[in-house]
Amino acid sequence: MPYEFTAAGLSRQAEINTFMDEHIYPNETEYYRQYHAGGDHSYPPILDELKAEARKRGLWNLFLPHLREGDPGTKLSNLDYAPISEQLGKVPFSSEVLNCNAPDTGNMEILNMYGNEGIRRDWLTPLLNGEIRSAFAMTEPAVGSSDATNISLSIVKDGDDYVLNGRKWFTSGLMAERCKVMIVMGKTDPEAARHRQQSMIVVPKNTAGVTVERSLTVFGSEDRGGHGQVLFENARVPADHLLGEEGGGFAISQARLGPGRIHHCMRTIGVAERALELMIKRAMSRSTFGSLIAQKGLIQDWIAESRIEIDMAREYVLRTAHLMDTVGNKAAAGEISGIKVAVPNMALKVIDRAIQVHGAGGVTQDFPLAHMWVHARTLRLADGPDEVHKMTIARRELKKYDPNFKMTPSGGDAEPQVFMRP
Repeated sequence: MPYEFTAAGLSRQAEINTFMDEHIYPNETEYYRQYHAGGDHSYPPILDELKAEARKRGLWNLFLPHLREGDPGTKLSNLDYAPISEQLGKVPFSSEVLNCNAPDTGNMEILNMYGNEGIRRDWLTPLLNGEIRSAFAMTEPAVGSSDATNISLSIVKDGDDYVLNGRKWFTSGLMAERCKVMIVMGKTDPEAARHRQQSMIVVPKNTAGVTVERSLTVFGSEDRGGHGQVLFENARVPADHLLGEEGGGFAISQARLGPGRIHHCMRTIGVAERALELMIKRAMSRSTFGSLIAQKGLIQDWIAESRIEIDMAREYVLRTAHLMDTVGNKAAAGEISGIKVAVPNMALKVIDRAIQVHGAGGVTQDFPLAHMWVHARTLRLADGPDEVHKMTIARRELKKYDPNFKMTPSGGDAEPQVFMRP
């Protein structure tokens, strides 16, 4: 399928490459020094310096294609944003420097699309300005949350308020001091049609009845910002904090998760590229058994396989971005599921090879590879497990041959839906 970047997109790509070379890569060591000195979930002060530089250059909110007049940022298509996000993926904190980090990106999208003027003023504007952070509360510990019908947190209308009761976990970013607000998904009507049971509502983090219970580790380590487990006990929020209409949460979640998934994939291409770069540099600098590691046939095979796999995955992502721009997220849902399966699995293979080439050092904090592997492996679950995405793809393929095909012997034909943390 033919596609090409716009002149504005190419210009931004060049600016991002320069910014990475001049400001991000030279400050990686200092960022991690400050972070480790501050402890888990701390905010390294250097981020403020880098954010100021990014805003001065107009490199801000580049992910958001539907900016309102006067909002800070630049309108780019999904296709134009893809190579930018790839570059940002090479250094984990660089997305935040440009205010393009998850889960804020998805939250800003839906606040922009579904929030009333008060919500936009109180929460969207500070997020667009990078003054606060946000969290997205969907996944629950007591149910299989990849099936939306299992979500059990209750959202009950009581006069001019809604009252929330239930528990969420993997609420990414919740532990950060700058996190001030959550978007919460729960059930407003358990008796409604399957896709009309859920609603989404904006809940300030300091709401009475909201208790952050703990931060969950990922493969035994803490992410900056954490993955909070949070309890809602008669948490009361104004009715005008509801996003869209009652029963509209399912549709909103699909509007949110499509762009979020492709952004993850774009960044993961960058992760794989950097892993390949580190593998090659290591192989060219170390010798074993009388020759450079890079001169071993097996290592050359790994390098070649990695190059092929990364390039194939990138083309898949670019094609999907083009489809999202031209036919819409819903029509591109099969491709979005496809890249969500393909790209993390590709990255895991490349990172694993790079770790092997680095030897024992590859699993230590002296190199970013272990951290890369953890995040790539987590992406096989985040925003939906591989298996559910494959169900979606298989269903669409089967229906090409038999439009009346049913997913179960009993005749149920529910579209597999994916609900996991961003």
